[in-house]
Amino acid sequence: MPALALTLRTFRAEDRDFLFRVYASTRVEELALTDWDETQKQAFLVQQFEAQHHHYQTHYRGARFDLILLDGEPIGRLYVARWKEEIRIMDIALLPAFRNRAVGGGLLRDLLEEAAATNRRLTIHVERYNPALRLYRRLGFEPVGETGVYLLLAVEPPTDRSTGALR
Repeated sequence: MPALALTLRTFRAEDRDFLFRVYASTRVEELALTDWDETQKQAFLVQQFEAQHHHYQTHYRGARFDLILLDGEPIGRLYVARWKEEIRIMDIALLPAFRNRAVGGGLLRDLLEEAAATNRRLTIHVERYNPALRLYRRLGFEPVGETGVYLLLAVEPPTDRSTGALR
């Protein structure tokens, strides 16, 4: 059986509903702890999604905003900013059915390889209690800062152990 093809495609205006669905799926557990009704939860999700989307589009000009496609079907989103000395994973999120199936880990390994090949650090902000934190730690990310509920994780570029210089 042939392997399914994992690809990235820049999102388009018509992908907005899908992007909202992905975003909303990442907040299910958190919202289950509230006493809000479904209307309140939906209003909150819409407001938060719009604020996040606006923030990313405003503050990360030049970044890549991609859909993650599996065999041509959208299954998640990957937003990445590439700067001179750093690659920042702004967001990586998969629909629940595709989590814990090595998709996210594979994408992260690709970014780790790119960062190493270009001598840049790879960073991501992660909520302290995000279950994906275990994956990031396994892949070599270490905490280098914090902002409120978020940890800034990084993998530094490789160095030449004999001189300490970047390779």
